[in-house]
Amino acid sequence: MGSIFSVTNQKGGVGKTTTTVNLAASLAENGKKVLLIDLDPQGNATTGCGVDKETIEVSSYDVIMTQAKAADAIVKPEDLSFSVMPTNSDLTAAEVQLLDVKLREHRLRLALESTRDKFDYILIDCPPSLSMLTVNALVASKGVIIPIQCEYYALEGLSSLLKTIERIKQRANPTLEVTGLVRTMFDARNNLANQVSRQLINHFSKKVFHSIIPRNVRLAEAPSHGMPIIDYDRASRGSIAYMALASEFLRQQQKNN
Repeated sequence: MGSIFSVTNQKGGVGKTTTTVNLAASLAENGKKVLLIDLDPQGNATTGCGVDKETIEVSSYDVIMTQAKAADAIVKPEDLSFSVMPTNSDLTAAEVQLLDVKLREHRLRLALESTRDKFDYILIDCPPSLSMLTVNALVASKGVIIPIQCEYYALEGLSSLLKTIERIKQRANPTLEVTGLVRTMFDARNNLANQVSRQLINHFSKKVFHSIIPRNVRLAEAPSHGMPIIDYDRASRGSIAYMALASEFLRQQQKNN
């Protein structure tokens, strides 16, 4: 049965969607069957995978709110090595609608039960907020991958997210764990970035992935072409970094299983 991981950080602009898309592609490159679920109403992961938001017939909104079958929402773009459950702006309404439905925190978990065994890994791109959609993702997940930019406010936002994860663990998902922190958009020439990086390692030790995602122009360009970086520019520093992250992640999972 496939392992589910939420990729989340309540702070926007930290490389959350970039990490979800490119980790999915890199895991697929390693021969794994991967599903990416776009649970962010902005739909950036959907377009970053080359899926047109305007032509989606069944989306993650339908799976959560209308009990559509997960299998009916999953698409496999021709040029992509992994599958996608796309979304569009309809998902914005779910933030409010979920407040009035039964088992509101468990809708995604229940919806995925019928399709989990078709994949090795399922990655969920969460909204940049601690919303009911994010709670659904965390309740459904085995682990949480936290992309974090090494800047002044990084640790402040992280502490709030960790409290939420702990609450979810106590109330709804006792097996939930922090899988790891990924340092993104990293510039080794920046003294503050290096300082925050050291703080992260001091605070979280082995929870910090060794692989670091650099600030990289080609990585920033790839989403506008609807492609993961491994397909857009395999030789770029960004591509190499995400392949290294995928290898590290797989070693970690093999060790833990």
